[in-house]
Amino acid sequence: MSNFIEDLYYGNIEPQELSTEFSGKLKKKLSQLAEKEEQLTVRLNGEDKELFQKYVSDYTEFSSISNADSFISGFRLGARFTYDTFIKNTKG
Repeated sequence: MSNFIEDLYYGNIEPQELSTEFSGKLKKKLSQLAEKEEQLTVRLNGEDKELFQKYVSDYTEFSSISNADSFISGFRLGARFTYDTFIKNTKG
């Protein structure tokens, strides 16, 4: 079942057109992060710049995996609520 949930998370299953628009707060924070990354990239040189770029890449990958795990956990929690509401309580 988790493959189905992951496919849904990654957009391989589209039950409806998904909105990719960020909320105002997320847009602002993303802009701030991009600005700081650019400022640091310009200031750093050599090994420090390479290390920072690897850090950004690793953090981005971590964030993606973490978001997928959170999505899957939330989906499973929702399924448990559904089970409890429609199945468990009807057994009498």
